[in-house]
Formats: sequence, C-alpha cells, structure tokens
Amino acid sequence: MIDRDCIEFLKWALPQLRMRWQGFRKVRRRVCRRIDRRITELGLPDAASYKRFLAANDAEWAELDTLCTVTISRFYRDRKAFQFLEQEVFPALCREREAQGEQELRLWSIGCASGEEPYTLALLWDLTMARRFPGLSFGILATDVDLIMIRRAEEGCYGPGSFVALPQEWREQAFDRKGELWCMRDEVKSGVTFQVQDIRKSAPAERFHLILCRNLAFTYFEAGLQQEVLSRISEHLLPGGALVIGIHESLPKGYGGLTPWPGGQGIYRKRENIL
Repeated sequence: MIDRDCIEFLKWALPQLRMRWQGFRKVRRRVCRRIDRRITELGLPDAASYKRFLAANDAEWAELDTLCTVTISRFYRDRKAFQFLEQEVFPALCREREAQGEQELRLWSIGCASGEEPYTLALLWDLTMARRFPGLSFGILATDVDLIMIRRAEEGCYGPGSFVALPQEWREQAFDRKGELWCMRDEVKSGVTFQVQDIRKSAPAERFHLILCRNLAFTYFEAGLQQEVLSRISEHLLPGGALVIGIHESLPKGYGGLTPWPGGQGIYRKRENIL
C-alpha cells in the first residue's frame, strides 16, 4: 500500500474505530504494513477492496482494531517523567500513606505492552524507594488489550533495544543475561501482576494511588472516547492520587477533579475531596 492510499484508508477507517488520524501520522507505516499483510491473507487486491470487505463483514472490524494497536515500549521511556516520579511523586504518596497508617502503595499501568513501563516502576521502587519507606509494600497491576504482549511481559526477557534509556547499573542489578536477551529476576517481577483488559470498555475493580496512561488514550482515541476513558480512570484513582500521561499529550477539556502536579509535565493530582 503506497503512503497516499494508506493515509486515505486510515482517515476513513479510524473514526469508525473511535480513533483519531492525528495520533497515527508518525506510526502509520507500521500500521499499514500490518493491514497490507491482512489484505494479502484475505486474497484481496487493494485497500479499496478491503473497504468493501469491511462493509460486508462486521466481524472484520475487530481484526482491524487489533491491527491498529500501537506498541512502542522501552525501559525508562521519557527519563524526566520517571525522575520526577522518583524525586517528587513517590515520596509524597509514600509519606501520605504512612501518615494515614496505610501499608501499601497501589499502581496501575494502562497499555503496558510488553511490560517495560510497569517493570521500570518496580525497579524504581526496589532500587530507590524501598529502603526509604520500609514499612510500605508496593503492588503494580499492568493491563493491555493484547494477549500476546501480556505473555511477553510475563516472560520478562528483552533485547538491547529495550534498555537504551535505562541506567546500566539497574540492568546489571535486576537482570540476568540469557544469550541475546536480558531477563528480569523473579524477585523484581513478583511485584507486578499482568492482566488482559481494554481501557475503552472496562477497568479493574480496585482503586489506585498512581495510574499511568501514557501515549495511548490521549494520543490515539477520538475526543469522546478520551472523555470516557478519563472518567473511568478518575473513578479508579484515589483522592490525592496521581495520574501520569505522555509528555506530549494533554487531557481533554473539563478534567474536573484533577489538577496539574506542580513542576511535573503530564502529571496530575486528584483533589482530596473528590470521591
């Protein structure tokens, strides 16, 4: 599929999936390569014929939705965001848990892909926070719509490309070399639970002190769906808790109950009096 045809097809299809074309501009080629392979699998000649196939086969939209899932993941992605979590957000949340007599800090990583984000959080805790707050435990729920990604995350083994931003000493402290891969040690993995879930449709039963939804909903979803997702996230964020989005993202207008965390780019706090 040539780029012009790719753009035309995505501008037609994405709104019907409640996605926004603007979010796909930079990643369109990888998405269209997948769609090309699907067109070949179906024995169709071109994108126009695939449009007609979609019009006649409602079930194919679910397949197209899967093809449009974008997974870009690496450890310590957006270094400044994780540094701010380490220096400002985690200590504040931990001190508040101690002051309230609580013993656990609960986190939720949405759209976790192959697990680098939640495992980075686990590394931050184990290597920097645990010794400062020995009376607190730390639990992370990581969710993604893609079962294959979840299985990879549970394995916890990664190639060199996943480590380009992670401090080398962290890799040496938490991973073992296995051939061309580095595999996370079980004692670090044990703090992370993975679950298949689609944030567009549902959320976990529990509530959390910190939620990360980065480079997903507020990049790829259309405005109405963004509002729905933000409402769902806010319902599962405890008062005083923090929401982290991508550094190039912004929340939809009218995000009542959330205020920017001073000094933190893409980090918001839920007001204490919001239940």
